[in-house]
Amino acid sequence: MPPKNEGKHFIKEKIKDKPLNKKKVLHKGIATIGYAILFGFVSCLVFCVLRPIMEPWFAPEQDQWIGIPKDTRADDESQADDTAADTEPQQDQAKEDADKKKKEKQTVYVTEKKAMTLDDYQVLQNQLYRIGNQVNKSIVTVTGVKEVNNIFDSPYEAAGQASGLIIGSSSKELLILTEYSVIADVKSIRVTFLKDDTLESELKKYDGNTGLTLDAKLKKYDGNTGIAVLGVPLENISEEVMNHIEIAVLGNSLNLRQGKMVVALGSPLGTNYSILTGNITSVSNTISTADFDYTVFTTNIVSNTKGNGVLINTDGEVIGLFLKSSNIQKEENTLTAVSISELKDIIELLSNGVNIPYIGIKGKTVTDDISQEYEIPKGVYIKETVVNSPAMTAGIQTGDVIEAIDGKKIYTMEDYQKTLLSLQRGDEVKITVNRQGTKEYKKYNCVVEVGVLK
Repeated sequence: MPPKNEGKHFIKEKIKDKPLNKKKVLHKGIATIGYAILFGFVSCLVFCVLRPIMEPWFAPEQDQWIGIPKDTRADDESQADDTAADTEPQQDQAKEDADKKKKEKQTVYVTEKKAMTLDDYQVLQNQLYRIGNQVNKSIVTVTGVKEVNNIFDSPYEAAGQASGLIIGSSSKELLILTEYSVIADVKSIRVTFLKDDTLESELKKYDGNTGLTLDAKLKKYDGNTGIAVLGVPLENISEEVMNHIEIAVLGNSLNLRQGKMVVALGSPLGTNYSILTGNITSVSNTISTADFDYTVFTTNIVSNTKGNGVLINTDGEVIGLFLKSSNIQKEENTLTAVSISELKDIIELLSNGVNIPYIGIKGKTVTDDISQEYEIPKGVYIKETVVNSPAMTAGIQTGDVIEAIDGKKIYTMEDYQKTLLSLQRGDEVKITVNRQGTKEYKKYNCVVEVGVLK
């Protein structure tokens, strides 16, 4: 008897797996690897092309801090040298005596005196003018254009000018040091580089324009000294102009002495690119401004109230600024300049677009002698509290002696200035002062909100 479901079965057949084609698999593998390599190469290429464009969107580029090296006095350097010398083994005395005698034999002394002739004087003047002309490559003319109304109430553009100094550059800008008074409340600021007929004719070959006058923007200014730093975009300055100009060297003015020959550049008499020569007549004068004391050099160089510019030494280094500011320029007939070394901290902050912190006191260091003679606590004696200043608002009074700021001891005016420059606008600091009472000085704590002097 046949099986019950035999008539309903399909043909029974065993299906075998298709044999593996190793050659075809190998080709597919190689193709896949090739596509992967090609995809990676294209991705890398696209990434490299788009990265400079996309990166600023997610991580904006931050300008590198522009630093200005600070200076030290010769006395400090000598003291450091003496300290190092004390640690060295002492040399044999007999050898020193022998070397001394040998040196005396080799030394030739010229005792003949020779009068300086007019030709010698002219040679000296020519050399000073060569130095001045070289540094003039760092001098620019700054023009501030503002819109004013005439007597008929019709608007017109008026321009004021002052000299400027090229002090450095960032990754994006060329930095110019000038006076704020000429660019205050202006419509536009223009910087003109040293006009040179040869350079001008060369530039005209390219675009018919000299490219020596460019727009600039104010970075920051100091309401105390009246100095300001401008920025000129590097992308706007042609290669020919960049090859023609130079960045000025800010020298060490802390060791300047009377009688040193100096050169005045800028516009000491109101005309830019002037060169005047003379000598330092005094280095002991100081001026007290809000929060800062500055050394002022006097010279025998003629000047006027319209002049501004820089003072350089015979090495071509800038050692002082002479300004139109009434806070600085005291003499009307002879040129006076502020020590550049004492302005470097201010210039550095302005160059980086940082406001100069302001509290508003005029002070004097209470030395040991003053403390003993007048029985005044050591610190910074406040000669004047500036009207409407943060110091006055906080209750600090004329006659107080600053002892500490946020617990940090203040012994000298230099200590006060360094501490102040480490602060920022809006910071609240506790200033401890000694105030004279009926019998003795008493301590008071005043909370001051740091501001900015406009």
